[in-house]
Amino acid sequence: MLRSQTVGILGGMGPAAGADFVRLFVEACAQHMRSRGEPVRDQGFPEHWLAQVPVPDRSGALESAALGAHQPLEPMLQALGRLAALGSRAVAIACNTAHAWHATLQERFPQIEVLHVAREVSAHLAAEGVRDAALMATEGTYRVGLYEKAMADAGLACHLPLADERRLLMRGIYDGVKAGDMRLAEACFSRVARQLADRHGPLAIVMGCTEIPLGLQGSAAVAGLRLVDPARVLASALAIRAYGGARNLVAHSPL
Repeated sequence: MLRSQTVGILGGMGPAAGADFVRLFVEACAQHMRSRGEPVRDQGFPEHWLAQVPVPDRSGALESAALGAHQPLEPMLQALGRLAALGSRAVAIACNTAHAWHATLQERFPQIEVLHVAREVSAHLAAEGVRDAALMATEGTYRVGLYEKAMADAGLACHLPLADERRLLMRGIYDGVKAGDMRLAEACFSRVARQLADRHGPLAIVMGCTEIPLGLQGSAAVAGLRLVDPARVLASALAIRAYGGARNLVAHSPL
């Protein structure tokens, strides 16, 4: 039987995305067992903990850095402390925008590897031979250049939506997925994805907010597009860590 170590998931941003990340992690663990020739059984899954904590809006905090940028950090630090106390050796954050505080989280808990979603995704794309990618994300993620820097470090070009497309993404995230209106979410997300593909040609489109894949599940409107789900990539990376795998990232430099 494969040996494993305890890992954690920092969720709650939003809760549906955190819960869905657990599903992706379990799928990744099962795939890992199959790839090693191990039978998939209950006892083969690693111990893993999900911390679903209320965290103030990340994009909103980043928009008013002088007054609000500290707000999401404290509950994330508290949750990371709980995951550390439970024995987690590696932790994935089930929110792209929350990685704006990744450096501080990693600094405060050096005994834990806090995975970095943009670096994992960039390394994954580079390994697949991708050279151009477009990014669908929140305003907060764009504001801190989360993916742009990670992709540049991996030798990838990162294409961003126009201002009106960004507003459409935010509407799909907040008025769509977070409000439970999946039809609105699908309409907003699929429109932006199609516009990016029309403007830049065939390329990988990174769904850089955990709400976006939820809104596009089963959507015929994006058939034929190469959509990349960072949550799935991150879940696979966490599964590798759970089974004692080494890191396999591009240069690890702070944001």
